[in-house]
Amino acid sequence: MRNISVRHDVPYYSQWESADLVPDLLSGRTKAEDDPSWRTSGADTAEEYAFWSWRVCGMACLRMALEHWDLKPPNLLTLAREFLDAGAYVRREDGVDGLIYAPFAEYAAQRWDIEAEVHGTLAIEEIPGHLEDGRLVMLSVHPSIREPDGTPPGRGGHLVLAVGCTPDHLLIHNPSGLPGVSQRFAEVPWQALPRFFAQRGVTLGLSGR
Repeated sequence: MRNISVRHDVPYYSQWESADLVPDLLSGRTKAEDDPSWRTSGADTAEEYAFWSWRVCGMACLRMALEHWDLKPPNLLTLAREFLDAGAYVRREDGVDGLIYAPFAEYAAQRWDIEAEVHGTLAIEEIPGHLEDGRLVMLSVHPSIREPDGTPPGRGGHLVLAVGCTPDHLLIHNPSGLPGVSQRFAEVPWQALPRFFAQRGVTLGLSGR
């Protein structure tokens, strides 16, 4: 791993409006439709919010990047609807397929004039260079990365935003991270990352930089 230390001052967004409720939401003690802040998501109903809140980790990552670049991001459900129309999500009767990277990257670049590049294969060793060059990296990881000491049953299935690194750790903003533990600038040891990382993702950067 390259001897790089960089940290981008990126604001944090959870995929739920009440980030402090994440432990209760994950455990089932609280239902997403009971999130008292659901209206700020842009959802028309609490049920619509509950459906999408489990599926918009990619939208939360994009919101963080857009806010970082002062591009005034829409709220979560507005983004989800836009990307649904763009083909980055496919709604099924019992769920959603996505985030589908190619239409996501194409629409994000068109909509905000940012550079969005899909990496069907992304080596861990490449991530520090992207961060050093000013890009942010959406990574496909197993959602249990919120507790990186564990052993996940697989890789991928959840998106986090890489916002920095040190020679020892990757720093991520995790839309479903635990408050005070693994939401903001969460440290994931490089040696632990391969257990969670599916070696694919999307790099985001400002055009012309």
